[in-house]
Amino acid sequence: MSDPAKVRRHAERVRELVASVVRSQIKDPRLGMITITDARITADLRDATVFYTVLGDSVAQADTAAALESAKGMLRSTVGKALGLRHSPTLTFVLDDVQDQVKHIDDLLAAARNADAEVQRLAAQAKYAGEAQPYRVDDDEDDETDEADEATDVKETPRGGDTR
Repeated sequence: MSDPAKVRRHAERVRELVASVVRSQIKDPRLGMITITDARITADLRDATVFYTVLGDSVAQADTAAALESAKGMLRSTVGKALGLRHSPTLTFVLDDVQDQVKHIDDLLAAARNADAEVQRLAAQAKYAGEAQPYRVDDDEDDETDEADEATDVKETPRGGDTR
Protein backbone atom coordinates (compact mmCIF):
# COMPACT_ATOMS: atom_id res chain seq x y z
CA MET A 1 0.00 0.00 0.00
CA SER A 2 1.19 3.45 -0.86
CA ASP A 3 0.76 6.67 1.03
CA PRO A 4 -2.56 8.37 0.07
CA ALA A 5 -0.77 11.69 -0.49
CA LYS A 6 1.67 9.97 -2.85
CA VAL A 7 -1.23 8.39 -4.73
CA ARG A 8 -2.92 11.80 -5.12
CA ARG A 9 0.32 13.36 -6.38
CA HIS A 10 0.76 10.57 -8.93
CA ALA A 11 -2.86 10.91 -10.07
CA GLU A 12 -2.43 14.64 -10.57
CA ARG A 13 0.83 14.04 -12.45
CA VAL A 14 -0.89 11.45 -14.69
CA ARG A 15 -3.62 13.98 -15.50
CA GLU A 16 -1.06 16.65 -16.40
CA LEU A 17 1.05 14.28 -18.49
CA VAL A 18 -1.89 12.90 -20.46
CA ALA A 19 -3.21 16.41 -21.13
CA SER A 20 0.20 17.56 -22.30
CA VAL A 21 0.74 14.58 -24.61
CA VAL A 22 -2.78 14.79 -26.05
CA ARG A 23 -2.29 18.48 -26.81
CA SER A 24 1.21 18.29 -28.29
CA GLN A 25 2.03 14.80 -29.59
CA ILE A 26 -1.14 13.07 -30.76
CA LYS A 27 -1.88 14.04 -34.35
CA ASP A 28 -4.93 11.84 -34.89
CA PRO A 29 -7.61 13.69 -36.91
CA ARG A 30 -10.33 11.85 -34.99
CA LEU A 31 -9.29 13.61 -31.79
CA GLY A 32 -11.82 16.34 -31.06
CA MET A 33 -11.87 19.26 -28.66
CA ILE A 34 -10.86 17.29 -25.57
CA THR A 35 -10.32 18.32 -21.97
CA ILE A 36 -8.74 15.99 -19.44
CA THR A 37 -10.79 16.63 -16.30
CA ASP A 38 -9.46 14.15 -13.74
CA ALA A 39 -7.28 11.12 -13.18
CA ARG A 40 -7.47 8.50 -10.47
CA ILE A 41 -4.91 5.85 -9.73
CA THR A 42 -5.21 2.75 -7.59
CA ALA A 43 -3.31 2.45 -4.32
CA ASP A 44 -0.86 -0.05 -5.85
CA LEU A 45 -0.14 2.46 -8.68
CA ARG A 46 -0.86 -0.12 -11.38
CA ASP A 47 -4.15 1.13 -12.87
CA ALA A 48 -5.03 4.71 -13.76
CA THR A 49 -8.41 5.98 -14.89
CA VAL A 50 -8.37 9.19 -16.92
CA PHE A 51 -11.62 11.18 -17.22
CA TYR A 52 -12.16 13.46 -20.21
CA THR A 53 -14.84 15.58 -21.84
CA VAL A 54 -15.33 16.27 -25.53
CA LEU A 55 -16.98 19.27 -27.09
CA GLY A 56 -19.43 18.09 -29.70
CA ASP A 57 -22.05 15.47 -30.38
CA SER A 58 -21.95 11.70 -29.86
CA VAL A 59 -20.06 11.16 -33.14
CA ALA A 60 -17.25 13.45 -31.94
CA GLN A 61 -17.21 11.63 -28.61
CA ALA A 62 -16.97 8.23 -30.30
CA ASP A 63 -14.17 9.42 -32.62
CA THR A 64 -12.23 10.87 -29.70
CA ALA A 65 -12.64 7.65 -27.72
CA ALA A 66 -11.24 5.69 -30.68
CA ALA A 67 -8.30 8.11 -31.03
CA LEU A 68 -7.45 7.81 -27.33
CA GLU A 69 -7.70 4.03 -27.49
CA SER A 70 -5.26 3.92 -30.41
CA ALA A 71 -2.80 6.26 -28.62
CA LYS A 72 -3.02 4.38 -25.32
CA GLY A 73 0.37 2.67 -25.74
CA MET A 74 2.26 5.90 -26.39
CA LEU A 75 0.46 7.60 -23.48
CA ARG A 76 1.25 4.71 -21.14
CA SER A 77 4.95 4.70 -22.00
CA THR A 78 5.17 8.49 -21.57
CA VAL A 79 3.42 8.34 -18.19
CA GLY A 80 5.58 5.40 -17.04
CA LYS A 81 8.85 7.14 -17.93
CA ALA A 82 7.79 10.43 -16.32
CA LEU A 83 6.61 8.85 -13.07
CA GLY A 84 9.69 6.66 -12.69
CA LEU A 85 7.73 3.70 -11.36
CA ARG A 86 8.71 0.06 -11.67
CA HIS A 87 5.48 -0.73 -13.50
CA SER A 88 3.78 1.73 -15.83
CA PRO A 89 0.12 2.06 -14.88
CA THR A 90 -2.43 0.81 -17.37
CA LEU A 91 -4.60 3.65 -18.62
CA THR A 92 -8.37 3.52 -18.92
CA PHE A 93 -10.20 6.42 -20.53
CA VAL A 94 -13.70 7.28 -19.30
CA LEU A 95 -15.95 9.92 -20.82
CA ASP A 96 -16.81 12.35 -18.04
CA ASP A 97 -20.50 13.25 -18.21
CA VAL A 98 -20.33 16.05 -15.65
CA GLN A 99 -21.68 18.58 -18.14
CA ASP A 100 -24.77 16.45 -18.75
CA GLN A 101 -25.32 16.08 -15.01
CA VAL A 102 -24.88 19.83 -14.50
CA LYS A 103 -27.45 20.54 -17.22
CA HIS A 104 -29.86 18.05 -15.63
CA ILE A 105 -29.43 19.65 -12.18
CA ASP A 106 -29.91 23.13 -13.67
CA ASP A 107 -33.13 21.95 -15.32
CA LEU A 108 -34.36 20.53 -12.00
CA LEU A 109 -33.54 23.76 -10.18
CA ALA A 110 -35.36 25.81 -12.81
CA ALA A 111 -38.43 23.57 -12.47
CA ALA A 112 -38.30 23.98 -8.67
CA ARG A 113 -38.07 27.78 -9.02
CA ASN A 114 -41.07 27.79 -11.35
CA ALA A 115 -43.06 25.61 -8.94
CA ASP A 116 -42.15 27.91 -6.02
CA ALA A 117 -43.23 30.96 -8.02
CA GLU A 118 -46.55 29.27 -8.81
CA VAL A 119 -47.09 28.46 -5.11
CA GLN A 120 -46.31 32.07 -4.18
CA ARG A 121 -48.76 33.33 -6.80
CA LEU A 122 -51.50 31.04 -5.49
CA ALA A 123 -50.75 31.97 -1.89
CA ALA A 124 -51.11 35.67 -2.69
CA GLN A 125 -54.64 35.07 -3.98
CA ALA A 126 -55.66 32.68 -1.20
CA LYS A 127 -58.36 33.47 1.35
CA TYR A 128 -59.13 31.89 4.70
CA ALA A 129 -61.58 29.00 4.62
CA GLY A 130 -63.20 30.16 7.86
CA GLU A 131 -62.64 33.22 9.96
CA ALA A 132 -59.40 35.13 9.75
CA GLN A 133 -58.75 34.41 13.45
CA PRO A 134 -59.61 30.75 14.14
CA TYR A 135 -58.98 30.97 17.91
CA ARG A 136 -61.25 32.52 20.53
CA VAL A 137 -59.99 35.73 21.96
CA ASP A 138 -61.52 37.39 25.07
CA ASP A 139 -62.63 40.90 24.27
CA ASP A 140 -61.43 43.66 26.62
CA GLU A 141 -64.93 45.19 26.78
CA ASP A 142 -66.48 41.98 28.10
CA ASP A 143 -63.86 41.80 30.87
CA GLU A 144 -64.59 45.34 32.12
CA THR A 145 -68.38 44.80 32.30
CA ASP A 146 -67.94 41.48 34.12
CA GLU A 147 -65.74 43.12 36.78
CA ALA A 148 -68.28 45.97 37.30
CA ASP A 149 -71.16 43.47 37.72
CA GLU A 150 -69.24 41.51 40.31
CA ALA A 151 -68.49 44.66 42.36
CA THR A 152 -72.18 45.68 42.61
CA ASP A 153 -73.43 42.19 43.45
CA VAL A 154 -71.41 41.83 46.63
CA LYS A 155 -73.03 43.46 49.70
CA GLU A 156 -71.47 43.19 53.05
CA THR A 157 -73.66 42.57 56.04
CA PRO A 158 -72.37 43.28 59.52
CA ARG A 159 -72.02 40.48 62.03
CA GLY A 160 -74.45 39.97 64.69
CA GLY A 161 -77.40 40.84 62.59
CA ASP A 162 -77.19 44.57 63.30
CA THR A 163 -78.48 46.34 60.22
CA ARG A 164 -78.66 50.00 61.09
